[in-house]
Amino acid sequence: MAINVILNLLAALALIGLLYAQQRKHGSFSVRVFTGMGLGVVLGAALQAIYGAGSAELKTTSDYLDIVGSGYVKLLQMIIMPLIMVSIISAILKLKGINSLGKISALTIGTLMITTLIAASIGILMAKVFHLSAVGLTASAADIARGVYLQGKVETAQAISLPSMLLSFIPANPFLDMTGGRKTSTIAVVIFSVFIGIAATGIHDKKPDIFASFERFVQVAHAIVMRIVTLVLRLTPYGVFALMAQVVSTSSYADILHLIDFVLASYSALLLMFVVHLLIVSGLGLNPLRWTKKILPLLTFAFTSRSSAGAIPMSVQTQSQRLGTPEGIANFAASFGATIGQNGCAGIYPAMLAVMIAPTVGIDPFTLSFIAPLLAIITIGSVGVAGVGGGATFAALIVLSSMNLPVALAGLLISIEPLIDMGRTALNVSGSVTAGAVASRVMGETDIAVFNSDAEPAIDSDRKAA
Repeated sequence: MAINVILNLLAALALIGLLYAQQRKHGSFSVRVFTGMGLGVVLGAALQAIYGAGSAELKTTSDYLDIVGSGYVKLLQMIIMPLIMVSIISAILKLKGINSLGKISALTIGTLMITTLIAASIGILMAKVFHLSAVGLTASAADIARGVYLQGKVETAQAISLPSMLLSFIPANPFLDMTGGRKTSTIAVVIFSVFIGIAATGIHDKKPDIFASFERFVQVAHAIVMRIVTLVLRLTPYGVFALMAQVVSTSSYADILHLIDFVLASYSALLLMFVVHLLIVSGLGLNPLRWTKKILPLLTFAFTSRSSAGAIPMSVQTQSQRLGTPEGIANFAASFGATIGQNGCAGIYPAMLAVMIAPTVGIDPFTLSFIAPLLAIITIGSVGVAGVGGGATFAALIVLSSMNLPVALAGLLISIEPLIDMGRTALNVSGSVTAGAVASRVMGETDIAVFNSDAEPAIDSDRKAA
């Protein structure tokens, strides 16, 4: 190993040591997460300034940092399925009737779909404000290659239909879905868990002894799984540090400057949609400033990790221990929000891209005849994104192909995808948490005392849980 790489890793270990010292002094979870993010930015910027993007030393250093960053995300992914199962089954056992389950699902999915429609509208507005257009953009050989690569995926995007997508949610083999073997495994596990919960409540009166034993088993499993969640989430500052260092050190600043208008328009749209979420929260009778403070660590992780699914455990913990949303509703919202109605990836991005590309084929994108079908396709297509990988890219392909727009030009934006995707993922997670709050408040289940409390939750309380 080159001496430069060793020095880089020693510098990274020194910064990790600072985070550990902060933890030993019982610094709050929020402060440690933001410190990790800040140190990651500093290290990443320093590495790129010294070696330059694409250097061998930078790549090797990034590979070692990936052990911490991606390793942390994998630990979160490890507990997603067990968390979904025990939380949803536990919640159903506590529900008074099947009607409550139907209301929770309808409110959660309905909120996700409506906010995606609003997000798409904001994306169109920002595209107009910033005069975004792909007309005049020259395609290099690399860009053309990207376009060919995307064209190869169009058949997959076009093959997606709402009926086939809904059918893929059904867990034909629940044990396969517990391994995350399919793109729709998360929703399939939710559905399987619902069946288990409903079946268990069905024997409550007929076989009370068996029901009591099963209920006790679920309580024990729930306590153990939540303890694992807490242990893994303690590693968040270190994971955020490594992930942020990788993103900053490997970003192409030249490409960002070349497409700065799109970057600014994207983040303007994302910020406006965050404001919409706060308005919804305020309309529910919750203090938006307190809300923002409580979810910032979660949004920071989503921003750096770029993984909506990986954020599920932390989302459930944040909603239940910080916002007062019951764990069952929190799990429904986090699980559905990671796959359906993603405000950033399935709402803002494809809308902006469609408006940007339409003028290249002589279409005025700011007419009702174009906007109305675009919004309809985006809203319905936001369900279809759950069935494929690539999130925002496939959402864009579904919309562009449905609107008969050239998909090749989407390749012009691939170089800045990581930067945009960070903000989109944070917005996706914010949307799912907002959907959980809507369902919880409408159902009258929100624990206002928890929301108004300044006490640190279990994830922060190192003294108590050490």
